[in-house]
Amino acid sequence: MNVIFLSIGGLTDLVENAVYPDLLRHFQEKGHSVHVVCQRERRSGLYTEMKIEHGIKVLRVRTGNITKTNLVEKGIATLLIGFQFKKAIDEFFGDVKFDLVFYSTPPITISNTVSYLKKRDNAFTYLMLKDIFPQNALDIGILKKTGWKSIMTKYFFAKEKNLYLQSNYIGCMSEANVEFLKKNNSYLDEERIEVCPNTINPLNITSIDKSLLRAKFRLPQDKIIFVYGGNFGKPQDVDYIIKVVDNNVEKTDRHFVMCGSGTDFYKIKDYAENTKGNHITVIDNLGKQEYNQLLNVCDVGLIFLDHRFTIPNFPSRILDYMNHGKPVFAATDKNTDVGKIILNGEFGWWCESNDVYRYESILDEICSNPKVIEQKGKLSRKFLEEHFDTKIAYDRIINAYNKCTDKVGRN
Repeated sequence: MNVIFLSIGGLTDLVENAVYPDLLRHFQEKGHSVHVVCQRERRSGLYTEMKIEHGIKVLRVRTGNITKTNLVEKGIATLLIGFQFKKAIDEFFGDVKFDLVFYSTPPITISNTVSYLKKRDNAFTYLMLKDIFPQNALDIGILKKTGWKSIMTKYFFAKEKNLYLQSNYIGCMSEANVEFLKKNNSYLDEERIEVCPNTINPLNITSIDKSLLRAKFRLPQDKIIFVYGGNFGKPQDVDYIIKVVDNNVEKTDRHFVMCGSGTDFYKIKDYAENTKGNHITVIDNLGKQEYNQLLNVCDVGLIFLDHRFTIPNFPSRILDYMNHGKPVFAATDKNTDVGKIILNGEFGWWCESNDVYRYESILDEICSNPKVIEQKGKLSRKFLEEHFDTKIAYDRIINAYNKCTDKVGRN
């Protein structure tokens, strides 16, 4: 069947071992005709174009800058993206009738595109809910319920409701997400809300020269290395990250690697440049291949989420850690179930992300018993293979499609 995936992710390389490329290739391998519509930010200097990449038709739509920019530009670009997607689809895929439309959040402002395709083609629509916006922005103070920002807040809540209603099925990242959605959106049919987790293709594990790669990244050979890779923004509470790292400045058995980018990345850079210790290495965002090499030589993967969140986030970066057989230490709010999943699966540790001293205590526990790192690392990889394999997300979407078209009808 003809399927189309809508995303603001750049999807720069569809061969990449990552959530969406792996899923799109799996659809293709199962015999579907796969079409992708994704953004191409204005800063690239490139215009809208469609190319066939690895057998998949990829339509890259020129939009405003949504990432690595100020809130005003991000807001305007987010508002316009649905219109831009719809216009590009008409131009390049106007003669294609789609059976399945699936898409992820952010953004919620593609609801008009989803509605258009659903009506035009009588298509089945499936939302992969990765971001509960605007509530997450309210939690950490980016949006407000009073003042001029309240206008945007009300608008975004209306768009969120419209997107949910346009979706035949909603796939959530975890059970906590499902329960949050049911509790806070009583107008939804609960039977059409299910778990569709973040997934990835398990990598083939190969032997590496750990000493050589540590030297490449200028990392100590004789310390336990904790790595955080990903976004450094408001959701991660970079001030908390700095506090827990700085609390270990005099510990000689551990080292921290901070790798990524984001609006608050400058904070961690400034800290590293001005600290007197040699307990931290900061690395700008790496390409996928080099990032995989970095993960291979680190020992424990780190997750950070602001303790104020009332919505249950489930960061996809955890999959990379697990794929490389790394245990996970998560510091998060109490509402997400990522910590519960880590503890129940016995592949890591958790604490609330407003407790600096508990964090240090867990670090001490890990460093005093290095053998547990390898044990939990094996369990981490095993849990990924059993619960976060790409075929799981594919099966959930296809089963929902078959259930809806065979028994309920699409509209």
